[in-house]
Amino acid sequence: MLDLMPSLAGWLPAAAGQRCAVATVVGTSGSVPRPMGTSMMVSESGDILGSLSGGCVEGAVVQAALEAMHDGGTRLEQFGYSAADAFAPGLTCGGELEVHIEPLDALGATYSEWLRQAPGSPVALIRRVDLNGSGAVVIPDPATFKAAESAALATLLGLQGSRAAALAAAAAQLEPLLRGGRTGLVRLAPAGGCFAGTSGPAGTSRPGNPAVPQPEPVTLLVESRLPPPRMLVVGANDFGAALVPAAKLLGYRVTLVDGRPAFAAQSRFESADDVVTDWPHRYLAAEAAAGNIDSRTAICVLTHDPKFDIPLLKEALALDIAFVGAMGSRRSHRQRVDELLASGVAPERLGRLHSPIGLDLGAVTPAEVAVSITAELIAARTAAAGGAPSCTPLRHGAGPIHGSAADTAAGTSTDASTEDKVTPWT
Repeated sequence: MLDLMPSLAGWLPAAAGQRCAVATVVGTSGSVPRPMGTSMMVSESGDILGSLSGGCVEGAVVQAALEAMHDGGTRLEQFGYSAADAFAPGLTCGGELEVHIEPLDALGATYSEWLRQAPGSPVALIRRVDLNGSGAVVIPDPATFKAAESAALATLLGLQGSRAAALAAAAAQLEPLLRGGRTGLVRLAPAGGCFAGTSGPAGTSRPGNPAVPQPEPVTLLVESRLPPPRMLVVGANDFGAALVPAAKLLGYRVTLVDGRPAFAAQSRFESADDVVTDWPHRYLAAEAAAGNIDSRTAICVLTHDPKFDIPLLKEALALDIAFVGAMGSRRSHRQRVDELLASGVAPERLGRLHSPIGLDLGAVTPAEVAVSITAELIAARTAAAGGAPSCTPLRHGAGPIHGSAADTAAGTSTDASTEDKVTPWT
């Protein structure tokens, strides 16, 4: 539902007090148009805000949402391609979607609290999306949220009294998603029972003995939004001017850093969120000491000047950040490595340096180099999320185009480590 926040306040049906239902993608398989967490709002008059598939299944979702508003119940609907029934609602791309549909009334005061969150501010939403429960919890500061200490989360899970062990089990799966700014499913075995067998889609189970009723897992959809990750573009030159807007397209908050005032003051860098005139290594050290650098930060060094590069890279490689890259030829890279080793940088730290920066796309112009660098950033984020990007043309590949790791790298899909895990509350 976080994707609807910027538009919902001005949506006339909701403002007029109409009953509404929210449909959310809670499961995906194969190639699908939109990732997990994507939501669509439907009013009682049939108005729509948002989209789940670009038109493939919206008609059927609207009908199910109207039925949910009528009877007050929740629904889990499956949509996939059907060769047997050409008129059945489904995805022509061949993937499968599982959609959770719930009247907004079921969210109660949580819905109003969610609307009060400022657009772009850090926020997370934890919702029950299994058929045995409903409701949600708004987390205003997901980076510091302590699941084990939350009375609201205990209520959402249906825990009575003190169940510290149960909350600790939930925290182990919830908090990495919240602090990483990601979206994913967390499944927990219900209180008083164990979940037998492998986990299926939310609200279903595939136990070893189908004849024996099995408790269904409590399924939570976690959506977390953190402030945009930072990128430091070091070098007020043609390549920096091309990379700044390209990085902003990927959602980074971009700071251009250069120690030369006459270069940094040029109007072509005005699209950067911040322009800093300082020695880059000194600025980075100050920002790290102030807590303004985190594990999502990327640093792209485009100065190609040892007096800037070496002290900056030494500082950057000592930090726990997502990406450190530097421009230069292979010859300059070898010289750079020798100087960094001589300055005391550990060899294992040098393995984190992306140099020469960028993927081999045959890039020549500054704009092409910016594409090459951002392509490597995407590939690095995907690999960090557990993927193995081949960086080959899609037409030469096989299997689903949109895998879970790629979605996770975008910050909007399930964490593969939690999707198929069911943690008992015992």
